[in-house]
Amino acid sequence: MNIDSALVRELAELLADTGLSEIEVEDGDRKIRVARQLIAAAPLAMPAPVAPATAPAAAAAPVAESAPAAPVDAVKSPMVGTAYLAPEPGAANFVEVGAAVKAGQTLLIVEAMKVMNPIVAPKAGTITAILIDNGQPVEFDQPLVVIG
Repeated sequence: MNIDSALVRELAELLADTGLSEIEVEDGDRKIRVARQLIAAAPLAMPAPVAPATAPAAAAAPVAESAPAAPVDAVKSPMVGTAYLAPEPGAANFVEVGAAVKAGQTLLIVEAMKVMNPIVAPKAGTITAILIDNGQPVEFDQPLVVIG
C-alpha cells in the first residue's frame, strides 16, 4: 500500500485542531485511520465542577436557559471543522444577531482539511442567536446559528 504521509499529517493536525480522538478516511479500497489517546486527566477534571452542586437551583437555571439554544430552527454543521464568522481575519462577520438573511446567504464558514466551506441560510428570516465563537472547533450536526 502506498501511504500518503502528507495526508496522514493533515489528518493528525485536524485531530489536534478539533480535539477529536480519531478520524478515518476512505478512498476506494484504501482506508486511513489516525487516532490519538486523550489525556486521562481531562475526563477527571470535568466531574469536579459538577460534583460540588451547593446551589442546585442556580445550576438548574443555566441548563434551562441553554436548552432553547438549539431549537428546531438552528442551522447545524454539516461537518467537523473550525467555524469562522468572518471571511478573513479583521473583516466584519457575515451576519450578526438581529440581521435579516435571505435563503442561500452565507452565514459563516467551516474549514475542514484546509477547505473553506460556506454554510448558507436554508431559509429567509432573522438571526436570533449565534451559538459558536469565531475560530471555534465544531462537530458534525452541532447547532451553529438560529434563524427565526
